[in-house]
Amino acid sequence: MTEPSFAHLSESGQACMVDVGDKPRSVRTARAEARIAVGKPIADRLRDTGAIGKGNVVETARIAGIMAAKRTSNLIPMCHPLLLDHVAVTADWEGDVLRIESSVRCAGVTGVEMEALTAASVAALTVYDMCKSAGKGIVIESLRLLEKTGGKSGDWKAYSTESH
Repeated sequence: MTEPSFAHLSESGQACMVDVGDKPRSVRTARAEARIAVGKPIADRLRDTGAIGKGNVVETARIAGIMAAKRTSNLIPMCHPLLLDHVAVTADWEGDVLRIESSVRCAGVTGVEMEALTAASVAALTVYDMCKSAGKGIVIESLRLLEKTGGKSGDWKAYSTESH
């Protein structure tokens, strides 16, 4: 079994930004999801009204996710700033779990996986922030990459993109 390669480490083990200057441009996409268990009372209230005291939770989380994707390089030290062509964030209820999915696309020299993951995670954190006054037992259960396309490593898809 070969050792995994960590692109953000120099030969001497220091953190470094990967040089992408000579890489060819290609269309790159990524989808990610976060799952937030809010509990039945909060889920019922959000399904009925969409709001807690601070306002429309799902819509605010959706907007926060989009904004976060655009700011990923400001949050993750070795991420390159990207000119994103598209960011979408959706939310669906599965019982008392809110499943947030983000999708990101750009034509560039590096992938958009971190932007998709950042969008989903910040959307989930926004749900937590807006609902915490209604219940402290909210759990962000998972965050994962669902798929990515483009670039040198090609396409990748999670074993199962269905809910787990």
